[in-house]
Amino acid sequence: MSSGAHALPLASPGKVICCGLNYADHITEMGRELPTHPTLFAKYADTLLPDGADIVLPRSVQVDWEAELAVVVGAEIRGASRDEAERAIGGYTVANDISVRDWQNRTIQWFQGKAWDATTPIGPVVVPPDALDPKEGVEVICRVNGVERQRGNTRTLVFDCPDLLAYISTFTVLRPGDVVLTGTPGGVGMGMTPPTFLADGDVVETEIPGIGTLTNTVRLTG
Repeated sequence: MSSGAHALPLASPGKVICCGLNYADHITEMGRELPTHPTLFAKYADTLLPDGADIVLPRSVQVDWEAELAVVVGAEIRGASRDEAERAIGGYTVANDISVRDWQNRTIQWFQGKAWDATTPIGPVVVPPDALDPKEGVEVICRVNGVERQRGNTRTLVFDCPDLLAYISTFTVLRPGDVVLTGTPGGVGMGMTPPTFLADGDVVETEIPGIGTLTNTVRLTG
């Protein structure tokens, strides 16, 4: 972790659950059809790192960006209705599901490309649920070396925050401090022509107005 890193804005969650393919434009750029159910995968708390920390990975891998709105659970729910899930939202924060694409694409299961230690920036703060309204729309932005690569709006989520929490709570209990990443908009490096990946020294900024901006530097080693 770099000396300029801040602390994580939440205690280590028991569960970090992510939704892939949840913005219509990103689904299209990945060559897929709109899903009928959320595409979910899990991370460990070990994957999380704070604003200002370096993202350290081997030089040999293909590293991509995925700016996301993250939901922090505020109350225990199991088998929740949509209304119950909405009331259980404890707050929102910013995340970037930094992905190791060549490992992700080794099999049809994404886990091995998503769960590298200390590769998922989250923060810089958690704002209360009344601080913004994802249903009305908030911007989700990613810049690499100052160049904007992603700008999406949560209005276009296929499954919104209460939908995701309710669905997940059907099969596993969600407890205070658990985190759900809601998916990334279009503009990822793998979807570019030609595909473009992060290089050593690249600075990744992940911003959601009303929450704040994460700034993390990529360090490729070996």
